Amino acid sequence: MTLLIVGASGYLGGELCRRAVTAGLRVVGTYHRAPGAVDGVDWQRLDINDRAAVRALVTRVRPQAVIGTAAVYGQWAVCADGAGHVAAAAAEVGARLVHLSSDALHGGRPEPYADDEPPTPVYPYGAAKAAGETAVRLAAPQAALVRTSLIVGDERSKQIRLCLDALTGAPGVRLFTDEFRCPVDVGDLASAVLELVDSDYAGVLNVAGADPVSRAELGRLVALRYGLDPAKLAVTTIAAAGQPRPADVRLDSSRAAALLKTRLRGVRELLAS
Repeated sequence: MTLLIVGASGYLGGELCRRAVTAGLRVVGTYHRAPGAVDGVDWQRLDINDRAAVRALVTRVRPQAVIGTAAVYGQWAVCADGAGHVAAAAAEVGARLVHLSSDALHGGRPEPYADDEPPTPVYPYGAAKAAGETAVRLAAPQAALVRTSLIVGDERSKQIRLCLDALTGAPGVRLFTDEFRCPVDVGDLASAVLELVDSDYAGVLNVAGADPVSRAELGRLVALRYGLDPAKLAVTTIAAAGQPRPADVRLDSSRAAALLKTRLRGVRELLAS
């Protein structure tokens, strides 16, 4: 099977590439600035904002499946328009599509969000991810849309690096005590996504970790994992920072847990190992 991974040079994209190559798939991976470091991948430069370029690449590669992971914070065109371009091209060649979305499209509330709940974005990135989902649904109704949360793992994870910066006094870096998410391991997420490639699941699926934690609590867990002093963690609140962002976004991933073989571990277990 030929698998096209759009955004393959990113953290999740790289993990998907490694696992897919190991599984014996032909993997074509796209990048925008520089190719990833995974061997065995056919690296192709692509600007997903260019609809014609996306269509041309997909038509030439003719993959049986496409995974869309490309997202850039603050760039509507990539998250929304680009997602639509990828979905339309995948549908045109009859490829299975798994699109990566985000919990950022929810507005925040104390109760966990189920899979099928409509987006309620309160800031631009969330709105862009919601628009991307809409574009994918219209172009490829049978696609799987994976809503996930903070992706953690080793020091290549931007979430782990953010915590380390807040622990080591990087200027202006503070972790929120009142923003709750469900961090997921990059390997668990990649494994779940590849399972979905081989399934016929259509629609939204929450794929996040088992533990809801604040960003500040995540920082303390990272401190313990790396032998740093949790007392040095720089923290703040959303209100004090003056940022319009969702405070409490907990994803209910029970449907994914029942559907998939991959166990979605909680961040406390992940960082304790």
